[in-house]
Amino acid sequence: QVQLVESGGGLVQAGGSLRLSCAASGRSFRSYAMGWFRQAPGKEREFVAASSWSGVNRAYADSVTGRFTISRDNAKNTVYLQMNSLKPEDTAVYYCAAGVSNNYYSALAYDYWGQGTQVTVSS
Repeated sequence: QVQLVESGGGLVQAGGSLRLSCAASGRSFRSYAMGWFRQAPGKEREFVAASSWSGVNRAYADSVTGRFTISRDNAKNTVYLQMNSLKPEDTAVYYCAAGVSNNYYSALAYDYWGQGTQVTVSS
């Protein structure tokens, strides 16, 4: 079992930055691939970024490539999402997820989910 708790969301102006954190409980954190997804009102949950268990392999949605960076610290059981050059269309609830599959892009590949943290980008 893995429990995930996100933090770091908030209100920021367009062009600003935020860093989201996702703290995981459980000794097997380093066994899991970690992903970030987001869901805006009235829209489906979408993939944002993912990291392999080692952090060597990373994947990003086209919409965030070059602006967002995923990283993880297995010693701290934490995964991060650094978000730069934020745009109003980045406004959503952001979720972290853990899974053993390397099908990073699909929400179905993840077994555990956090409760989400709101990110609001004003224009």
